[in-house]
Amino acid sequence: MSRIGKKPVPLPKGVKYKVEGNTVVVEGPKGKVSTLVAQGITLKTSDGHVLLERASDDQAAVHGLTRALVANAVQGVTKGWSKELDIVGIGYRAELKGRGTVVFTLGYSHPIEFPLPSGIEVAIDPKQTHLTISGVDRQKVGQVAADMRALRTPDPYKNKGVRYTNERLKKKAGKTGAK
Repeated sequence: MSRIGKKPVPLPKGVKYKVEGNTVVVEGPKGKVSTLVAQGITLKTSDGHVLLERASDDQAAVHGLTRALVANAVQGVTKGWSKELDIVGIGYRAELKGRGTVVFTLGYSHPIEFPLPSGIEVAIDPKQTHLTISGVDRQKVGQVAADMRALRTPDPYKNKGVRYTNERLKKKAGKTGAK
């Protein structure tokens, strides 16, 4: 029994949804997000909530998933999603070039230009070591943050690199001078 799938998704004022084939398009004040709906799952509106119902128990595995995707789309068009990254290391920094490119200096022999996909915004603090990635699509925000972190993952010995804010890292001990 899917407990998540049974929960209604609250639909705030100004948010509309439309089912087109096997996708649902959610529109709100911050933008528009489309997400897939599994076959056999239907959406119904009742007193300001969206209810997802499945045709049979064959769709039990995707019932909760579809509800979570619709809830993420609704939150994305109302509040938006954001991820924060920290850059740690001497000389490591990021700067915005134009509107759609972030240039990273991460200790390599060349700067790395990272083009931003549409619908994603990046804010960089004045110290150029803290980035805030925001957008309406949760999956896209998370993927961009993961791609930026992959440019220089944190080193296990000195913890230098790009990491998520509040990410806990295990620092390894270096070599010992014992004979």
